[in-house]
Amino acid sequence: MSLQSDVEGLWQQYQNDEIDAASATVDELDTLDAFLDALEAGEVRAAEKTGSDVTSWEANEWVKQGILLNFGLRETLAREYGDVRYHDVLPLRDTADLGERGTRNTPDGTAIRRGAYLGSDCIMMSPSFVNIGAYIGDGTLVDSCDTVGSCAQIGADVKLGANTLIGGVLEPVEDAPVVIEDGAALGAGCRVTSGFRVGENSIVGENTLLTPRIPVYDLVDEEIYYGHLPANRRAFTRFVESSLGDHEMFESGAYKPAVVALDIEDDTLDATRREEALRE
Repeated sequence: MSLQSDVEGLWQQYQNDEIDAASATVDELDTLDAFLDALEAGEVRAAEKTGSDVTSWEANEWVKQGILLNFGLRETLAREYGDVRYHDVLPLRDTADLGERGTRNTPDGTAIRRGAYLGSDCIMMSPSFVNIGAYIGDGTLVDSCDTVGSCAQIGADVKLGANTLIGGVLEPVEDAPVVIEDGAALGAGCRVTSGFRVGENSIVGENTLLTPRIPVYDLVDEEIYYGHLPANRRAFTRFVESSLGDHEMFESGAYKPAVVALDIEDDTLDATRREEALRE
C-alpha cells in the first residue's frame, strides 16, 4: 500500500470513531511518522499548482487528513527542546539537515514544528515560527517575528518582511492554504490569511492585509479580484468608500480597506535587488 492509501485508511477509521489516541497502535503511529518525514523532505505537499495561473492551486485533501491525524491520534506529552520545556502532541522538527543545505536559523527563537519543509539556502531570523505542513522554497527569507501557518505554501526566493503573518488552514480539508509564489516580497507587518494567493514576483507594501474579503483593484487588468493578487504586481492598501456611505455616526462618511495593484516599476525592483545583496 502507498503512504496516501495508508493515511486515507486511518482517516476513515478516525472519522468512524474506530480509533483514537488511546487505541492507536505502534504501526499506525509509525505510518504517521513516515508521513511527517515525507512532509519534511518535500516529497508530499498540502497543496499543488495545477495550471499556470495563481488561481489554480488546489489542496491535497489526504495530506491535510494526515496532519489532522497527527493531532487526533497522539497524546499530549511533556517535551524538551534545548532548555525549553513545553507540552504538545508533536515535537519540534530536527534541524540537523538544514546546515548541509545552506539553510540558516538564528538562535534564541526560531521554531520549526515537525512536518514543515525548508528548502536550501533559506534564512530564518529569530524569533520566527513555521507550523506543520508548511512548505518554504529555496532561498526564502523568514524575517524576525514572522509566523508561517499550517500548510502555507511559500515559493522560492520569497522575502517575508519582519512581523509578517502567513495564516494557516487545516479545516475544512478541501480548502487551499495561503500561497505566496516564487519571487514575491512582502513588506513588514503584512497579513495574508484565509487561503489568499499572491502571484509570483509581486511586491506587497508594508502593513497590507490580504484576505478574500478585501477587494484587489487591479489597475493593470482593470478588474476587481477577490482571493488573489496576480503575478508581477506592486500592491498596497488604500481606503474606499463603504456601502454605508454617509451616516450620522460618521461625519465624513464610512470607508473600508481595499488593495490597489499596479505594474511593478523598475525602481521598485531595483530596491528589492539591493536588499537581496544582504543575503549573499
